[in-house]
This record gives sequence, C-alpha cells and structure tokens, in this order.
Amino acid sequence: MTDAPGIRTTCAYCGVGCGVIVAPDGAGGFAVRGDPDHPANRGRLCSKGAALAETLGLEGRLLAPRIGGRDAVWDAALDLVAGRFGETIAEHGPDAVAFYVSGQLLTEDYYVANKLMKGFIGSANIDSNSRLCMASTVAGHRRAFGTDTVPGTYEDLEEADLVVLVGSNLAWCHPVLYQRLVAAKAARPALRVVTIDPRRTATCELADLHLAIAPGADVALFNRLLAAIADRGAVDEAYAVHLEGMDGAIAAARAETGGTGLPERDIAAFLDLWIGTEKVVTVFSQGVNQSSNGTDKVSAILNCHLATGRIGRPGMGPFSVTGQPNAMGGREVGGLSNMLACHLEIENPDHRHLLRTFWHAPAMPEKPGLKAVEMFRAVAHGRIKALWIIGTNPAATLPDADAVRDAIAGCDFVVVSDLFATTDTARLADVLLPAAGWGEKDGTVTNSDRTISRQRRFLPAPGLARPDWAILSEVGRRMGWPDAFDFASPVEILREHAALSGHAAARGRDFDISDLAALDEAAYDALAPLRWPVSARRTGGRFFADGGFFTPNGKAWMVPVVSRGPATATDDRYPFRLNTGRIRDQWHTMTRSGRAPRLGRHLGEPFLEIHPLDAVRLGIRPAHLVEVESREGRAILRALVTDRVRPGEVFAPMHWTAEHAPAGRVGALVAPVTDPISGQPESKAGAVVLRPYRVAWYGFAVAATDALPATDYAARARVAGGWRMELAGAELPEDWEVFSRAAFRLPSAEAMTVVDRARGIARVALIAEGRVRAALFAGPEPVAVSREHLASQLGDTGREILAGQAAADRPDPGATLCSCLDIGVNTIVVAVLTQDLLTVEAVGAAIGAGTNCGSCRPEIASLLRRCATRVAAE
Repeated sequence: MTDAPGIRTTCAYCGVGCGVIVAPDGAGGFAVRGDPDHPANRGRLCSKGAALAETLGLEGRLLAPRIGGRDAVWDAALDLVAGRFGETIAEHGPDAVAFYVSGQLLTEDYYVANKLMKGFIGSANIDSNSRLCMASTVAGHRRAFGTDTVPGTYEDLEEADLVVLVGSNLAWCHPVLYQRLVAAKAARPALRVVTIDPRRTATCELADLHLAIAPGADVALFNRLLAAIADRGAVDEAYAVHLEGMDGAIAAARAETGGTGLPERDIAAFLDLWIGTEKVVTVFSQGVNQSSNGTDKVSAILNCHLATGRIGRPGMGPFSVTGQPNAMGGREVGGLSNMLACHLEIENPDHRHLLRTFWHAPAMPEKPGLKAVEMFRAVAHGRIKALWIIGTNPAATLPDADAVRDAIAGCDFVVVSDLFATTDTARLADVLLPAAGWGEKDGTVTNSDRTISRQRRFLPAPGLARPDWAILSEVGRRMGWPDAFDFASPVEILREHAALSGHAAARGRDFDISDLAALDEAAYDALAPLRWPVSARRTGGRFFADGGFFTPNGKAWMVPVVSRGPATATDDRYPFRLNTGRIRDQWHTMTRSGRAPRLGRHLGEPFLEIHPLDAVRLGIRPAHLVEVESREGRAILRALVTDRVRPGEVFAPMHWTAEHAPAGRVGALVAPVTDPISGQPESKAGAVVLRPYRVAWYGFAVAATDALPATDYAARARVAGGWRMELAGAELPEDWEVFSRAAFRLPSAEAMTVVDRARGIARVALIAEGRVRAALFAGPEPVAVSREHLASQLGDTGREILAGQAAADRPDPGATLCSCLDIGVNTIVVAVLTQDLLTVEAVGAAIGAGTNCGSCRPEIASLLRRCATRVAAE
C-alpha cells in the first residue's frame, strides 16, 4: 500500500465507492484527495468528491435533540421516541409503525435498523430511498439468479470489447467509472461504446453509436436483440444447460411488437455489434430502473447475457451501477421491506426461522412490508401512526412530493434523524435527532461491484450528535430489548452481521462475509477494501461463469417479458414526456453538495431542457421561466433550449428543494406509479404541460445573509461568504430599496441605488460597516451581469459592484465549467481562440481544465466545436 499520510476513508456520494485520503490542510481545515490504492478509483475523484472538504463546516448543523422545535436532552428525546413507538404498537399493532431509511447510512447503521424493525418490533415496514434507485435491479437479479447478485466487477469495463450504457449518463452520474472507460478506450481504440438514452447526454461524446430510444422502449429493443441471438445461432448451447425458461423468453422476444423509436439501420448496427462481439458489458442505471416496468427491462438485458453465456467472465456481463454510497450495503442487511438480512427471503419459513433463532428475536414478519410509495400512502391514510425517517428527505424526493409532504405533516408522530434541521422533511418532525455525518463516525459501505470499504472517523461528532447505529440501539434498549442491542462499537455489529452471513450461505445464499466474524478492533480499524464473498470457500471474483446460480435447482431463469409503454399517459392536456435525473456537480437534495460553493457554479438553479421547435411553438424564450404542470403538481424552471432532447420530450434535474428553490421541486411533478414487482417509481416518463411563466421582472442577487426572498421564483446557490440568487416576480416592487432591505433582512444598511422605472431597471447595493452585504440587479428580461464577479464582491467595499461586471483589467471567467479547478467558460474560450487549441487534451495541457475528474471533458469538446464554428463564420 502506498505510504500516503492521512486517514483513508470512502467518499460520501455515489455507488462507485471511491477511496479518499483526508489530511489536515495546515489552515485549520482538511484536504481531500483520491486514494491511489483503492481499487474503485485508483486515485481519481469527481468534482463532488474533490470538494468534500468544503462540506465539513458546522454552519446549520443540528447539534442537540429537539422536541417540538426546542432543544432537549438525549434522555428525554429517546424516552419519548421509545415510548411513543411502544404505545403505538401496543394499541394498533406493529404494522402501525414504519422506518424510512437511506442508502447513505453505513452498513452497521442499516443492520441495527433492520434488526430492530423486523426482529423485535415484528414488522417489515422498513424501506429505503434505495427503493427509488435500484429496486428493479434487485427484483430482476432475484428472479433470474435466485439472489440479488452482481455478477461482475469494475475491471470488466476495461476488459470488454463493447460497453453498452443503457439509461446511464455515466459521465455525470458516475464520473470516475466514466474516466476508467475513457482511459480504456484511449488505450484500446478498438473498444466500442454504445449509449442507449432518449437524451444526448455528456456520455454520448464517448459513444461510437447513440441510440436515442423512445422513453420506456428498452424491453422492445432487448427483445429484438434476444430474437436475433436465437435466429442467428448465437445462443451458447453449452451454457444453456445452466438455464431454464429460454424457449419461453425467446418466443416472447420473437413476438415483440413494441416500437423503439429508432431507425432500423441503427437497430441493425446495434444487433450486429452486440452479437458479433463476445466480450460485452451492458451497464444499466436509473433509465432502466426508474420505470413502471423496470424489472422487465432488467430481465430483458439479463436474458441476452444468459442466452449467450456472456456473464461472469472477464469483460462480459450485465452490470448495474448504483446511485448511493451504500445502496449495496443496505441490500445486504435487508434494508428493503421485502428482504431479510444476508439476502434471506422474507417469504421463506426456513429463512425466517434462521434469522429469528440467530437474533433470539421475539417476532418476525411473515410477509413483505410496505414499499416506499405504499408506505407514505399509508401515512396519509392514517394506517402508519408513528414514522422514523433517517438520513433522507422524502418530502422532496418521493413522487407526488407535495402529497408526501402533507402526509408527513399529518402523521401522529414523526421522528427525523439528520445532520440538519432545515431540510423539507426535518421541518415536519415532532422529534429531531442529531446524527453524526461523514467523517464523524466509523463503519463500512459496499459499492456497486461488491467492494466493502471502511468509512473512518477523522472529526469529532459536533455538539450532541451520535452515530445512527448508537441512536437506534439506545431506542431498542429502551423498548425492552437490552441484550439484543447491547452494541458498544460498530465492529461488534459487523461481527454479528458476518456471523449471520455464514449461516445464510450454508442455506444457499450468495452473500457470505463470514471470515470477518472474528475481526477485532485493530483489524477493523486497518481493514482494507475487499470484495465479497469473504469466506473460507472463496473471496471476491465474479459469479456465474460456470452456472452455480442460487435457485433451488442451481439454474438461472430466463423470464419472458413483453414491452409496455410508460404508465403515465400523455394526452392533449399533458402532451410532453418529462424525464428527470441528475446533474454533474450536485447530489440528491444538495444537503451536503449544496454547501460547497464551487459545486453551485456550474448549474446554479433548476432548469428544463426543451427542444427549440417546442420552445418556438409555445413562445418559451431561452433563459426565461417555464411553468411545468403535471396531474400531481407544478414547478417553475429556467428554460434551457437545446436539441439534446427531442421534440415532445423535456428533461429536468431533481436536486432542488424548498430550501434552495421553493418553486423548483421536480418531485412534485412525478406521478406515484410504480413497477408492480419492484415497487420502484417511474421517474423518467411523466406527462406534463408547459407554458411560459409571465413575470414583471427578473433579478440576480448576491447576499451575505441566508435569507431567501419570498418572490414568485427564487433559487439560490452558495458562494464564498454567502449566496447567489436568481429571482423573478409577477409584480414590480413599489420601492426597490425597501424591497431589498426586507428581502435580505438588512433594514439599517446603507443603500446605493440606480433605478430607471421607465425601463424597469434597478440596481441596489446594501453596505454595512463599509462592506457589501447584498446586491440586487433587476430588469424586465433575464439579467445579463457577470455573476462570478458579483459573487466575489461580497465583503468588498462595493466601489465596482453596481457596474455589474469586472473592470477591463479583471477578466470575467464566466460560468464555471471545470468545477475541480474552478475554470470558467470564458477563460477556456479565450485560451482556445488565442492559443489555437484544437483538442480537449490541448485545453487541459494549456490551462488544466478537464485534467482532474474529467467529467467536464464532454462540455469542453462541445465548446471546441462552437469555437470552431465561430472562427469559420468569421
């Protein structure tokens, strides 16, 4: 292992599971860099990981328990939680309570939560936000393989001759894996990449073929592939002895009548490439999972790999990339409502008996509990009367988010464990419990390719914050089970989990980490990344190259599937198909990533991608506001007119909440329809109507205060020393100075103003103690000012601020394009035009842009093309 001073831990964000090294920076803070010895990232980090140190401040942290909005001591809060849950169970039964947990919990946290709910409360009403992420993959794996087994490893991406990315914008959502693929293609140019996505995303820059498939048509396409595999004699007859159901699956594929929205020449090219290349990896993500037929989409992909025997060998296999840092760890401990720990099955009496005996549990549910959407529907209907939400924000992230918010607000008793009291969900709690966060607690996480890594503590927990496993254990003890929850450290939990996995493996389960059952504190502290299984029988590696599935007869099941369109229909009233997803530099609801100023500079407000033809037809102008309405709710978003989407289709990111953009909550637009097998919501194919949102004024503001003005539209992002904001209002203020003082809560500040009421233009700067505390620029059109320059003026004397742009001797870098190195688009354009830079590599060599995580490289390539067009036009 490389001698690298600092604490080795694991990134807090996506399921890639990158290793990081954290060390003091010599200025009272910390520096974060990639761990060159971690097998997931080999030293690489994305923009979010590189900015982790900027998220560690204590501003806004919940530092003590709160009951009814007032600080309380732990004993009072824990007694209240244990007492109210106990009373509810005694009066209404165990299914009247529920836990909703998170893929951001550590495995040890997750294990205790699952043990408490299923083994001791006796209900399966514990579900996770992973239900929104990859439950369809879990369901597809289980019905094909018998267990939720990921067959391959990250190395397969580099060993493949063809990588197919289905519903995965890898460049933005899993940038480090994308960079591994970029490097592999550079080393072996013969490696081919295909992207299957309705949008032209940043990932398409790497693709040899982009299939702009119709939303929801993945089953139809992969059925076409399976039928061609059979018709061309590409079935692996030797491997077929390990399979059942092939004839039925092929018959269903041949009978497929669903359209794909693709030209036949593109389908033919894809079929030829896939069938003609033995070493194929098919990577799939939320575009597959987040669907009303997501499980069937997963099965359609698995069928093709099973029929050809392209599974479990180097460079070939189906591969699900997960969205959260411990989504896989949650699956391993039974964190979903239809699973038990160690991949045991809740419907299996032998499995239930094993777990109940191992835990010495008083109860065990005999049927699955409520999945996420069902759970909050039950909360709304009053069937769930006590709810504990841990480390997640369902009032913003679940479909039909307004209804979910109202359901939580109306629940008899709500507990929220979180780092902050200001999330949309935390504001609704009766009891708030301060949780320790990343860097403040110890535990393990499991990434997308089954690699278990340590998260290590390098900071003390602030105030009275405690690790989630400790909070849960204390409640379990106070509810009457002191021995079962007598955990004193996370290693004790991992040892119990590992011992249980050995018993599960003896009953034919895949998950086995029994070699970790004897870990002592020192070994746990020093634990290096390792891929499960970790047992006397085998360690790491791939699954299923020679069969050996975890079904009763050891054979995989090929499931006949037929295509179905999106469950939410478009019609004359709601004619547009809405796709939702992530952006490059933000994470979930920005509770952590929104604290890093550099991550808000790339895309600082919620937006809607709309095709130019649709924009012209509807009278929607670039950078103006759009009202988006579905059958469930509405949002106001900034128009981004682009041909990255097709006519009739729009895209919006899901990150903004009431904390950052009250009118931009995209979850309010998503229908609560789910896959009937997995329970995963359909978040990629909504139905909406668009209309221009008419306002009297647009504004841009910077402020050192944390006030979010109560305007018709407001969206904010952090900058050094404060916030930047995009604003708009339906009515002109009578007095801009009075409005600004109230909006930014600076009643006694000195004001500098420039107001032209005839033109509708106003500029106001508020100065206190000789320094700029806030500034507002408003006009009848979206405001054209140097946003980066104005943000830099906070805390300055304000001599230049009302100009709205930097002086000639201080060039404006423009909107940030490379977040890792804080390089703006204007800086890149100047370098390209003055230095005759022709390639992304040349730009990187000249000014550094794109040389760290590389997730901005596709945008630099697009910028180079625009610069070339500009030069040619001149």
